Amino acid sequence: MSSAARHAMAVAIFVLVVPLAGCASVGSAAPGSRPNVVTAENVWGSIASQLGGDRVSVTSIIDNPNADPHDYEPTTEDARAMASANFVIENGVGYDPWAQRLVDANPVSGRDVLDVGTLVGEPTKGNPHRWYSPSDVQQVIDAITSEYQKLEPTEASYFDQQRSTFETSGLAQYHALISRIKTRYAGTPIGASESIFALIAPSLGLNLITPPAFLTAISEGTEPTAEDKAAIDHQISAQEIKVYVYNSQNANPDVQRQIDEAMAANIPITTITETLFPAGATFQAWQVAQLQALAAALHEATGR
Repeated sequence: MSSAARHAMAVAIFVLVVPLAGCASVGSAAPGSRPNVVTAENVWGSIASQLGGDRVSVTSIIDNPNADPHDYEPTTEDARAMASANFVIENGVGYDPWAQRLVDANPVSGRDVLDVGTLVGEPTKGNPHRWYSPSDVQQVIDAITSEYQKLEPTEASYFDQQRSTFETSGLAQYHALISRIKTRYAGTPIGASESIFALIAPSLGLNLITPPAFLTAISEGTEPTAEDKAAIDHQISAQEIKVYVYNSQNANPDVQRQIDEAMAANIPITTITETLFPAGATFQAWQVAQLQALAAALHEATGR
């Protein structure tokens, strides 16, 4: 869904925002009010909202499945939201540079910022789709809970309970499906259209054999090499992969050709998306639906 050209444009965007907050201070929420939390993407916003319950107010700037964080152009309303936030969550890893621009353009004393990429130690040019890594999701859960307890120390036990409920109930089916797929299909060779799936494949025990450079190229919107295309064509025609996984929000001509080839080779195909789908879905409902579809495709391919 992203592209190098759009990324370059996003980095070059001049954020025309009058510093709305100056050197104002937000810090903890005023007595009787809820802390304002602003997330760049609703993927993290869904988690933040569930962890905060009725003790925080969460706003996600990008909540449209068709919007691309790479080239999103912020509005003055977005700037105001950032300026009034007690806590900002951005993905980082070069995925949403506009978010940090808004933070920098509106310096506010006492506002904390969680950069997910920095939290999990992913370099700027690494794979930005950290919500597809179950271990990274857990680190974000812990970091958000700690920040909530910092903002509202008298509600520390409430936030502990929210985290416990989210982990043991909200994410129960998500973790169960990951475990079941790994147990039944560990080592199964699969193909994918881009680097999104590369982050969850290891947790599922699946052997993603698509050339990594191809996955990155499609994710970033650059041209894959002829060698990589040929390698994938062979993997499909020789049925070296059992399932093909593609991002339905980024089916470019190269990917569409591979989909057609997989269909011709009777290789089961399943889809994933880069952002919450449908709009308004929770993080776990979205992930569970995708994992169920993947499990069905693996069953079709292997009979297990």
